[in-house]
Amino acid sequence: MSETGVHSREIHIRAISALGDAHLQEAYRSSTLRLFTGRVEAASEVPGWELLRDRARAIKHDVIEHLDYYLAQFADNVEGLGGKVHWAANGEEACRLVCDIAGRAGAREVVKAKTMVSEEIELTHALAARGIRSVETDMGEFILQLAGERPGHIVAPAIHKTRHDVSELFTAHLHAERTDDPERLTAVARRALREMFAQAGMGLSGANFAVAETGTVVVIENEGNIRFCTTAPRVQVALVGIEKIIPRFADLGIFLRLLGRSATGQKLTVYTSLLTGPRRPGEDGPEELHVVLVDNGRVATLADPKMREALFCIRCGACLNACPVYRKIGGHAYGWVYSGPIGALVTPEFTGIEQGRELPFASTLCGACREVCPVKINIPDLLLHLRSKAQEMTRAPQPKDSPVSERTAMRLWAWLMKGPRRYALAARLARVGQKVFARQGWVRRFSKFPLSRWTEGRDFPALAPKPFRDRWKELSS
Repeated sequence: MSETGVHSREIHIRAISALGDAHLQEAYRSSTLRLFTGRVEAASEVPGWELLRDRARAIKHDVIEHLDYYLAQFADNVEGLGGKVHWAANGEEACRLVCDIAGRAGAREVVKAKTMVSEEIELTHALAARGIRSVETDMGEFILQLAGERPGHIVAPAIHKTRHDVSELFTAHLHAERTDDPERLTAVARRALREMFAQAGMGLSGANFAVAETGTVVVIENEGNIRFCTTAPRVQVALVGIEKIIPRFADLGIFLRLLGRSATGQKLTVYTSLLTGPRRPGEDGPEELHVVLVDNGRVATLADPKMREALFCIRCGACLNACPVYRKIGGHAYGWVYSGPIGALVTPEFTGIEQGRELPFASTLCGACREVCPVKINIPDLLLHLRSKAQEMTRAPQPKDSPVSERTAMRLWAWLMKGPRRYALAARLARVGQKVFARQGWVRRFSKFPLSRWTEGRDFPALAPKPFRDRWKELSS
């Protein structure tokens, strides 16, 4: 069983552990580089890519500013088609609703498609507490369910697992023959899951988009398991975060063009399913369709005009693949189901700034996330806003309350910075002094306080052998 709760306060401990794991480092490096490169190539092939991003951003802005109207329109259209809409203010309420639906349906087994909202509300544990077995049918999520782990990535949950890792899991849990061949591993998972699709009394999915105009739940995938989850069982439940609404069916094409390319570098994912009500005569599909609209911190985010922009996110994972911090520390270091730059935004918002106050500081603010975001969320700006909120939680010490050593160091620093010659001399002395510590352009560890506090969690870049001032003089002469 995977861990529960929010562990974002432990990001420093988990980051150090990840940095020391060579196996994990290579898994994240190779996977994120492949996804990042795929996005660059896919985006370059689309004429008017920036115009598409601008249009998508404008649509999401309109939705978030008028969310009450579009939610009501979506709910009315779902129910007009014969579906049932349920409203959940928090994760506990959402779990209770889903468990009650499963109970009324007599379902003892639930086949579950990949849905970050279900991870967010810890639905698997709630179902298990009611004696209902849920089985992940997405390949990555199935692997993590066997391993008892949370997703390491929004789009590719098992991004940190190698073929050898998967083989070990399948051998231990499914009694499969040991193999590192991806096709044979996939066949093992397919055999294990096919039986569940046939006997499950309820299917559960998330939603990539929910179209207000038509009451349509849109789910996209590459494996076909969501098609099974939303077609084979008699009862279907869709967990939908309230920010997933888009206004019109015509808007869907814009987001589909952006999402596949931003997430995996594909022109379009293999399967795009449109769930518009329960089945009608002559159709396949569920007899009952339930849509659970989940708040769980989203309305609180909406209440902050500065942070509303975080709700534009379409969960493509592009910001994770571009982020130098995520690439090094991985998804589990963030301590909750959402990781990377977007996780550093929504975790403090959804769970409370007290739980996630460290996350906004786990960023270089380089802006790579903003550059790749398909809806142009200004993530660095929002991270700075959250940093301010985090600092406001504790009273900043007044100058007179600061330690004598700190006040003395600040005065010395100010004195050096105000005199160019003093600054240049200090830099030369530091350049000589660092030779004791520097190796290959980095200082891995300072032995004396206070500099030792810096190298406890990060490396220190060594001063350049030749200062910029000297190089500039040479170039100018």
